Amino acid sequence: MDTMSSKNSGGIAPARIAELREREAAVFRAARPKSAKAFGEGLQDYLGGVPMLWMQDWPTPFPIMVEKAKGATIVDVDGNRLADFCLGDTGSMFGHSPAPVARAIRRQSGRGLTYMLPSDDAVAVGKLLAQQFGLPRWQIATTASDANRFALRVARSVTGRGKILVFNGCYHGAVDETFVRLDHGKPANKRGLSGEYRDLTEHTKVVEFNDAPALEAALAARDVACVITEPVLTNCCIVPPQPGFHDALRRLTRETGTLLLIDETHTISTAPGGFTRGHGLEPDLFVLGKPVAGGVPASVWGLSAETAERYDRYLSAKEPGYSGIGTTLSANPLQFAAMRATLEEVMTEENYAGMERLAGLLQAGLQAAIERHRLPWHVARVGARVEFICAPGPLRNGGEADAAHAPELEAAIHVALVNRGVLIAPFHNMMLVSPATSQRQVDRLVAAFADIAAALAA
Repeated sequence: MDTMSSKNSGGIAPARIAELREREAAVFRAARPKSAKAFGEGLQDYLGGVPMLWMQDWPTPFPIMVEKAKGATIVDVDGNRLADFCLGDTGSMFGHSPAPVARAIRRQSGRGLTYMLPSDDAVAVGKLLAQQFGLPRWQIATTASDANRFALRVARSVTGRGKILVFNGCYHGAVDETFVRLDHGKPANKRGLSGEYRDLTEHTKVVEFNDAPALEAALAARDVACVITEPVLTNCCIVPPQPGFHDALRRLTRETGTLLLIDETHTISTAPGGFTRGHGLEPDLFVLGKPVAGGVPASVWGLSAETAERYDRYLSAKEPGYSGIGTTLSANPLQFAAMRATLEEVMTEENYAGMERLAGLLQAGLQAAIERHRLPWHVARVGARVEFICAPGPLRNGGEADAAHAPELEAAIHVALVNRGVLIAPFHNMMLVSPATSQRQVDRLVAAFADIAAALAA
């Protein structure tokens, strides 16, 4: 096998990939007649035949119709059981319906779901957020996209600057101004955006992750309100920070009067306080979405004491009127009940220790299979978040991550894993270990991956 051939994808010949995908697609269809019927006849009232258009991104021949999910297992309408390592792409990172969260939802359902006023759980959650993540002031939103939008609005308010800076390959939900990439070394709107008529590069700068000199040059004009970043790039392939990069990032933002926003929505897999607490980062603004309420839609955003004071001064001086921050259903009592249960009883040191142990075993098992079959791939991990990448590594930036993708190969592997009883995230080869994940499930994933690797490398 010529792993360096430009005709190959991830070191695998296209014909072999096509053969695997065709064979596995037939197996998938045969095992899911009810899903096929539901997709063909039951979802046609939705645009694109799916409730959310990104559901079309699943590489399976059609979406799996779920009957139920519990812990780290999904059962589809055809009775197939899947060890779930996707976990709602982090939304159910602690497992489906954790018992403390389910109890809290049942309790709150009899007390009202939304009323635009705080509850006793709101008092507890505010204190828990400050203890868990270290920032003293908090606000609640419904999605990380909303939280990031609101935090960026605060950053612009207190700095009086309009521009932001992102790292190439970043992902911060549906925040319009973050959809900027480096295209052949030049800033450009991300390809494929629907209905985007603006040149987003007018107000967004973009440099490569881990490139401190490029960051310094971009901030030198002192016109950037905020750098928004994940502490580890995750949605383009896992790209870890190189030694010293976070120190340089914090120093340069402070020197230029630029605020630093850390988005922990994916890297909360690291520890109860996220990568931020685990590695001693000092953001001005902090965002966490997806799993913070155990699967109930919710997000939080925090402010440092200095940033909160600056925003208070701004509010006291600005003209009256709607700030553009907040949505009607955010900070509802159901969110608070679920967040309190998650923070008190689910996001525990004990649970994270178990997740870390099994994720380490998963990483080692996948890497051993890669090496055994001499594939030019590698495995990356951020705490309980694991990813196999069909290219050599480690990756240094978003540009390298983009080049590392092998879409046809990854799609074939995904369907083959489903047929062996394992579900991973559809957008890239991401896997999560939850407190509900068992070692048997990890062993099953490693064995399935090894079987597929052997077939590809034969």
